[in-house]
Amino acid sequence: MTDPFALFDEWYAQARDTEINDSNAMALATADARGRPAVRMVLLKGHGPDGFVFYTNFEGRKAGELLENPHAALLFHWKSLRRQIRVEGAVGPVDDATADAYFATRSRDSQLGAWASDQSRPLPDRQTFMDRFDTVSARFAEGPVPRPPHWSGFRLTPERIEFWQDREHRLHERRLFERAGVGAQGDWREGLLYP
Repeated sequence: MTDPFALFDEWYAQARDTEINDSNAMALATADARGRPAVRMVLLKGHGPDGFVFYTNFEGRKAGELLENPHAALLFHWKSLRRQIRVEGAVGPVDDATADAYFATRSRDSQLGAWASDQSRPLPDRQTFMDRFDTVSARFAEGPVPRPPHWSGFRLTPERIEFWQDREHRLHERRLFERAGVGAQGDWREGLLYP
């Protein structure tokens, strides 16, 4: 198989069947404008040949780093399958229609939490956050909860995708796909790597 997205779909489907929690969890590595790295877990909320999508508060640290330095890396690790996938590429915000459509699928409490959260900013105590949640719950008691202006998503457009399969005696199998062209429509070159 020389289509990295078809291979991703195959592995991801197997992970959804075998991983106990959050088969869509992925580590997101970013760097600020000075090149200082940070990593955290986020959830994959969309994927395809145009990239891998996740959502966040745009006033938090991760969004700030992605806007300053729009390149990132993702890592999926499925221990039950003894597999991982590494993805590297450029990152940009999703359009408003995409963000609105996804936000509408979230549970009402998650929508309200997006309004109440000051992501990455200290609060004096948890009760302050819970009070904010109660305030926005009352504010949006009637009708749907709109997407907050500070909440949206990012799409990582891959330039490299590496599929890693654990093998006996550390003789792992690694398949590397690199984009030969420019942008989301570029062709892919495949090569094998060795541990």
